Formats: sequence, C-alpha cells, structure tokens
Amino acid sequence: MTGLSRSPRILKGGLVLMDRASGKILRTIVLQYNPEMLTRSLTVRGAGDDSDPVEALRLAGPPIETISLEAMLDATDGLEEADPVIGKVGVAADIAALETVIAPTTATLAAQDALAGRGAIEILPAVAPLVLFVWGAKRIVPVRITEFSVTEEAFDPALNPIRARISLGLRALTVNDLSYGSRGGALSLVQLRMKETLAAQARGGGLAALGAEEDSFR
Repeated sequence: MTGLSRSPRILKGGLVLMDRASGKILRTIVLQYNPEMLTRSLTVRGAGDDSDPVEALRLAGPPIETISLEAMLDATDGLEEADPVIGKVGVAADIAALETVIAPTTATLAAQDALAGRGAIEILPAVAPLVLFVWGAKRIVPVRITEFSVTEEAFDPALNPIRARISLGLRALTVNDLSYGSRGGALSLVQLRMKETLAAQARGGGLAALGAEEDSFR
C-alpha cells in the first residue's frame, strides 16, 4: 500500500490579517470547521434619485455585500491529542484570536494616551490591519467585521470554554471603500473580474425560453 488517499484535500476558510503598506501577512486565522452555510446579501449602490430618468440606470460602484457565517470551535480533538494550549485554556485562545481582530492593541492605546497627555490637539483613530476573508484560492475578499458574537456552550473544570459557536458578520470592502491603487482595492477588483469571468460562462438561453422574441422589445 502506498498510503496515498484518493479523497480530495478539504480546504479551510478563515481570515488573514495583512499590513496595508507592506503587504506582509501579520496573522492567519484558520477556522477549525468550515461553516455549513454562508449567507451573502448584495445591495445595489445606485447613483441617487431613481425618479430621475438620467440617474435611474447609473451605478455608483460595486454593490454593498455583506457576509454572515457561524463557526464552531471544539476542544475535543485537541484534548485527545494532548495539545498543551487546548489542555490549558480550551478554545479560549482561538476565540481571543478572533476578538483581537476588532480591537486596537494595548500598545496603540498606550501611545494614544501618551499623545493626549502631551496635549495633542487631534488623535486619529488607530488604523487596523487589512482583514481578508479567504474562502478558497478564488475568493479572497477584503472585509470589515461588523458583527461578532460568541456562545460558549461547554466548559472544563477551570471554566475554560471547550466548545463555542462564533457568529460573524462581514462587510466586503471595494474600491469605493479603499483607494483604487491600494492592496485592498486591487484585491476587490480581482474578485470583480472573477465574477465577470464566471458570468460569461453562465448558461443564458434564448428569448424563446421566455416566450418572447426580439420584436417584443422594440
């Protein structure tokens, strides 16, 4: 026996944190189990007043897309494999890895407090790393986390969570949100081009299938 399996390797979804300026990967967060379902909602970004016949057909940019998913975390496998982190804190470290994506670092907060103490007139909010939602090699989407909730369902004797459900709400970022020449803007354009390529492969059909002919539109 060769030990090779004919079963395809199942990819995992997750988040990647990237430095906006250098493009350096700062952190990769791999979901333990892929969600069974992704919910995507797209809102048309119109130009303004739909009652204006000139403006009704204009598009101000790519649609506003939101993504929601539920991820499961379970310490069972890690406990069976004697993982030292799982054994010590359960899935708390994995939860914290996601939570800290939406929080400024303590070093950033300390630096802002120091500036305030020196009488700085204006302190700009901290700039977070670029967050990418990765769902296979062909879906790498710049996003902002808009919703985050955790349901801890089971605990070890020290009250560390050993099973949890995490609900994430994401808003896809486009060139309307990021500068056109930025890394995030470029990645959003890659996604749009991929959709255009897929759309060109879609089964269309003829007007006859709709019970109409070209003269019907004249």
